[in-house]
Amino acid sequence: MTTDTIWQLYPLPTQEVALEGLYLGHDLRRHSAQLGRPFVYTNYVTSIDGRIAIPRPEGQGMMVPKETANDRDWRLFQELAVQADVIISSGRYLRDYAEGKAQEILRVYDEPRFADLGRWRAERGLPDYPDLAIVSGSLDFPVPPFLTEGGRRVTVITPAAADAARRGKLEKEGARVVEAGRSDVTGAAAIAALGELGYRTIYMATGPRVHHLLLADNALDRLYTTVAHRLLGGQPFSSLVEGDLLRPAVGMRLNCLYFDPHALDGLGQQFVCYER
Repeated sequence: MTTDTIWQLYPLPTQEVALEGLYLGHDLRRHSAQLGRPFVYTNYVTSIDGRIAIPRPEGQGMMVPKETANDRDWRLFQELAVQADVIISSGRYLRDYAEGKAQEILRVYDEPRFADLGRWRAERGLPDYPDLAIVSGSLDFPVPPFLTEGGRRVTVITPAAADAARRGKLEKEGARVVEAGRSDVTGAAAIAALGELGYRTIYMATGPRVHHLLLADNALDRLYTTVAHRLLGGQPFSSLVEGDLLRPAVGMRLNCLYFDPHALDGLGQQFVCYER
């Protein structure tokens, strides 16, 4: 077994498979056509004790821990992103991006190691990059000029009660603002709004509260997780879904399970996929 391969543990039979191209092989874009509606999926990397983020050293905001972040997981994150028509993110992400604090999800192919992903989209007649959708009630963030200069669309999803002046500012910066809910954005309304705009494959790549919105409205089709074999502890506890107790609990079936023995200096990690 080489470092380029991992073990598929489920579905059976157990077999050795290539890491690169693993999630491209899931062919997510076909699901929307089969379902007749948008297909929505997300992905998180967690520690064994379920932490997705820890406080930044400077004390403002949260960050993916360096103890769980790794290039092998990042490759698969990008394979999921490249299959999307639109990536859902948050106003906090754009604020962090403007301050140089955010992981790069917006300019995927600038790195030579991801050039094949650009070719993957081009071969399918897709735009260079997925569009971006921002879920926000406050509307307190900038729209970086480079996002719209290349023809990429930025859609801001906000409730009807959002501040009109801030909404106007974002529209002047090139964003399209749509309403999804009265006083708060709801998951069902957000996905319906994106569907009406023609988006069929939707990648939710933001935090646990937007994840909760989708789960509460049964609007998430597939959940990918990477479980890095480290325990972190610490406060506050940031998990992959945060909000009120989900009633009823959201049931997910195991779709596939892989073991990567080469990550994290040989500690390993698991790639897990669940679907509703």
